[in-house]
Amino acid sequence: MAEAADFQGTCPSPARRWLRRTGALLAGAPLLAGLLQLSVAAPAGAAEQTSAQAASGSQTVSVSVDTLTPGVPTDGDTLTVSGTVTNNGKQAVTDAHVGLRVGQALSTRSAIDSVAERTGYVQGVDGSEIDDKYTQKFSKLTPGVAEPFTLSVPVDKLDLGDDGVYPLGVSLSGQTSAQPWDQVLGIQRTFLPWQPDDADTKTKTTFLWPLVSTVHMTAQTGSNEQQTPVFLNDDLAKEIAPGGRLEQMLSLGKDLDVTWVIDPDLLASVDAMTRSYKIQGDGGTTTTGTHQAVAKAWLAELQSAVADKEVVALPFADPDLASLAHNGTSVTGSLSHLKDATDVAATTVETVLHVTPNTDFAWPVSGAVDPSIIKVATSAGADKVIARSDSLQETGGLPYTPSAARPIGGGTTAVVADARLSTAFEGDLTKAGAATLAEQRFLAQSLTLDLQTNKQRSIVVAPQRMPTASQAQAMAEALTALQGSTWTESQDLAAAAKAKPDPGATTKIPSSSRYPSSLRKQELPRSAFEEIATTQDKLDNFQVILSNEARVVTPFGRAMNREMSTSWRGRAGEAENFRQGVLDYLDDLIDQVKLIDKSETKLSGRSATIPVTVQNNLVQGVDHLILRLTSTNPTRLKIGGKAYTEQRVTVNGGHSQSVKFTTTANANGKVGVVAQLYTEDGQEYGQAVNFDVKVTEVTATVMLVIGGGVLLLVLAGFRMYTHRKRAAARQAEEEGPDGPDDAAGEAPEGPENPESPQDRLKEESGTPSRADDPEHPSDPTPDTAPESADPSGTGERVDR
Repeated sequence: MAEAADFQGTCPSPARRWLRRTGALLAGAPLLAGLLQLSVAAPAGAAEQTSAQAASGSQTVSVSVDTLTPGVPTDGDTLTVSGTVTNNGKQAVTDAHVGLRVGQALSTRSAIDSVAERTGYVQGVDGSEIDDKYTQKFSKLTPGVAEPFTLSVPVDKLDLGDDGVYPLGVSLSGQTSAQPWDQVLGIQRTFLPWQPDDADTKTKTTFLWPLVSTVHMTAQTGSNEQQTPVFLNDDLAKEIAPGGRLEQMLSLGKDLDVTWVIDPDLLASVDAMTRSYKIQGDGGTTTTGTHQAVAKAWLAELQSAVADKEVVALPFADPDLASLAHNGTSVTGSLSHLKDATDVAATTVETVLHVTPNTDFAWPVSGAVDPSIIKVATSAGADKVIARSDSLQETGGLPYTPSAARPIGGGTTAVVADARLSTAFEGDLTKAGAATLAEQRFLAQSLTLDLQTNKQRSIVVAPQRMPTASQAQAMAEALTALQGSTWTESQDLAAAAKAKPDPGATTKIPSSSRYPSSLRKQELPRSAFEEIATTQDKLDNFQVILSNEARVVTPFGRAMNREMSTSWRGRAGEAENFRQGVLDYLDDLIDQVKLIDKSETKLSGRSATIPVTVQNNLVQGVDHLILRLTSTNPTRLKIGGKAYTEQRVTVNGGHSQSVKFTTTANANGKVGVVAQLYTEDGQEYGQAVNFDVKVTEVTATVMLVIGGGVLLLVLAGFRMYTHRKRAAARQAEEEGPDGPDDAAGEAPEGPENPESPQDRLKEESGTPSRADDPEHPSDPTPDTAPESADPSGTGERVDR
């Protein structure tokens, strides 16, 4: 922000302030005269020695101001300051006491920054101690030991004058054996905002209260009807449990007049936890989540907290707009994910919280903008961008901080949050002293901003996206004091964006070269968006075969939104692992629909059918698949009378389907065959299956030779039969009608015991007779019709 904005303008109630100033001047005149006489009477060397002594040990003792109440005092209040003093030196401090010092009122915002950054005691600048009766004494401070203190003093004893911000020093004075004189050995400065009466013109202040978390849900879901979600870990349960970060944000924010800024992914994740959910483990294992009650309680409390408050919904999963602008726009499809994230945001908030959110705002990281970020931020429909004043800096020389809203062209409004107020609660605030200093500095900046001019302005405070629990507590303390103050009033973000812009405020967006390098280093790389594009391409190819594509498209769509989340900043390795996990899981689902491998197939004839099996291990059916069977040598083997044939495939969930193809062989030997699945739009699906078909056809010439051999055997048998009949007849004629005597006991030959010529032939040749000898047709035909839909057996051999 331009330093010109720090100049003090006309203050409210000029008559009252003139009277107060006059009274303070008359009351202080005798004291001022006495001080002047004392300075003249004291030797110059003594004054130099005192200054040197004061400065030499002013950091020997550390002073922590843990509480200051009230943070915004008024007439009749008693100021109470408590904390600890710790001797950091090697020598004991004796005759010590803690006292309060009030400096001169600060007239600019930069003066507040300077006082906050100063460490050691500066005589004449930090002011003199107030009455000794408001001090706490210590006979001895042992090195390394922290001693508590509490000081209480009526506000009217502080001699505060005009409205403004006064530096309040809490100092420890004492002496050591090496320096046996009274001196300031430690001091801690804070600020005392002083405006007991209502301001004539109050600043309208909008405070954003963000409910944003990291990514918690994976793309994986259960195979049941409810599609049980799987979480990366159980960290979200810790955040929403009592004492957790998000529980603190909710319990503190519900009593404040704030604008809730919510990531819909957080709502979707907590809502998923209210039902059955799983936690991802090692080696692909999962465990059952058990925090349904915690999730239900948190959501119920949030629903109550936002029932009558303004809710701004970020795009789903809070996509990193700067990363997308700088590294993702050149990757096809990246902007479409931002549009999807914006479209689903309102639906998610309405479903979970039962309120209608405002989706008109985009919030780049740290409010840092350049032309490309503005273009991306507004591409999905947002027409307001939350920037910050350390990015969109003032160049017009205004003597005050202008209102947040300003038009930047193309129908877009930049809502510029105040940088000093927005960053007041960053850093480690786990120690009470750090939190108290942050709170008082925030209040001091707010009052000084209001005193700059009588012109009413709308100011926006946009803190860090994910405050810690201690930061949230400090924010709530400061905001509670601010909303009870006399110089400000609360305002919604939508109203701040619609406020009349200050004509002198800058509207020029800084160039890309001015984008902070520290932020650029944390961005998602181009490779991240390329991986997302790969996932989307595979998903597009997969979803066309599904009978219920929403079961897959929805969880993977949200997962790709999460891959672009702002929360991955500073966690490049975790971001890469998440993207790879999404892609691996999609590949695993795609592989559930595949062709079964085939071994070598034997074809014992000129024509037969070859079955190819498609397996679907998904819980839903697949359709719109084409199975193509291709012969690598159509001269020897044709599929359906040509080089390849295609058939449409439909397979129910958890089943397999065999598809039969008619083949015609023209020559013996092995022929390679390729089976490949395709989607209806001609895209290959899955891996091809290659196998060999071995043709073992028996030709017509061979059949003729075999038939001729059989005929010769029949003729030979007939000849032997007729020869034996003639021989028997001749023998009967020679023996006469009575026959030989030795034949009386034998059974006569006759119809009851016939012997065919073939039997005699086989007896003579040693070959047993069989009634089931195979026939040998001369022209084989397939035993399976070409278009038969009957399932084939489990074996891979195909017979005629």
